[in-house]
Amino acid sequence: MVIVGAGFAGYHAAKTLSRLARDRAEIVLLNSTDYFLYLPLLPEVAAGVVEPGRIAVPLAGTLDGVRVVIGEADSVDLQNRWVGFTQPEGDRNRLAYDRLVLSVGSVNKLLPIPGVTEYAHGFRGLPEALYLHDHVVRQIELAEQAEDPAEQQARATFVVVGAGYTGTEVAAHGILFTDELAAQHPRLKIRPRWLLLDVAPRVLPELDRRMSVTADKVLRRRGVDVRMGTSVAVATSDGVKLTDGEYVPTCSLVWCVGVRPDPFVAELGLRTEKGRLVVDEYLNVPGFPEVYACGDAAAVPDLTRPGEICTMTAQHAQRQGKLAAHNIAASYGQGRRRPYKHHDLGWVVDLGGKQAAANPLKVPLSGLPAKAVTRGYHLLAMPGNRARVSADWFLDAALQRSAAQLGLISATAVPLESASPEMPARAR
Repeated sequence: MVIVGAGFAGYHAAKTLSRLARDRAEIVLLNSTDYFLYLPLLPEVAAGVVEPGRIAVPLAGTLDGVRVVIGEADSVDLQNRWVGFTQPEGDRNRLAYDRLVLSVGSVNKLLPIPGVTEYAHGFRGLPEALYLHDHVVRQIELAEQAEDPAEQQARATFVVVGAGYTGTEVAAHGILFTDELAAQHPRLKIRPRWLLLDVAPRVLPELDRRMSVTADKVLRRRGVDVRMGTSVAVATSDGVKLTDGEYVPTCSLVWCVGVRPDPFVAELGLRTEKGRLVVDEYLNVPGFPEVYACGDAAAVPDLTRPGEICTMTAQHAQRQGKLAAHNIAASYGQGRRRPYKHHDLGWVVDLGGKQAAANPLKVPLSGLPAKAVTRGYHLLAMPGNRARVSADWFLDAALQRSAAQLGLISATAVPLESASPEMPARAR
């Protein structure tokens, strides 16, 4: 059994399969890195709240009975049943399979806006979060040193495009982070400025309106310039022109407009819907009963909303991965296969500090109760490193954050493109 991708769907498919198989099958997990990345905490890594290694859960040691192969899948021969991949040092290889799970996930969603791919940076992987942390620290340091007031203002201005889940959290954590940095640089006489842009009519447009109102109030109260119905028209090396005609001088453009299925899906030659691989309610690819797909890369019918497909969320991906494992076991005579059906249990959005928005089981919460639910949910959802993450949260509440640049990730290593941000630039 070969599983391609170790995101929420692939990781939990491998873990569940290992438990069900009990050493009676060979389970191989092919992934571009040797860790599972807990994406929801990326904004806290960028803001210096959580150490980067905390949200990178090692595959080895947490997936007993699973053979981990590091490489980037680049081809699938559905007739002869093998997956081709490229290893980190450039060697090509292949894996034969009896059952295949495609859970390759998603990549940055790009729009045809002049200058964006040249001057913006995405926010989908650990290298991008590390880069943004260093970039923000560097801009505050350079702003303090600048003699020209215009340059100082530009360096202390940060523009986030996309007011969905990720962009909202990046802006919410970001303004708290730069306020702390500014306090450590007394020669900087201006307050760092954050803009959050989106063409949607409200913050968090895909979530419950009450959560949207909560997040909007928190952001505006902190001083974030929230502009709905507005986006970037042109990006340049020294600023962005907005769709309302205003030009904003800035050295920082963070692209959080959403995601799209990994382009690898389109190369398989199979039927797709909205770029996602078409599957039935049992997560099977039509015409290939030995092939399953789940997570962001799969167009799984949403049985709770007839005629629609499941949204691209970690909640769906994790449950689909587990179901794919059970249905694979059923194909060998262990249990019965089941259709995928899941009602959303609610959402959590961490807004930094003591603030959050949550609606567990559709109960709207804000402030400290929402914060407790949000952090509790993250600890339950993480497959490892819970004690380390909890320790980081405690230390952040008690101590001043470090404002040091590590210099580990250069801007050229994290271009805004479709490839996985976890892969080194030379491997792409």
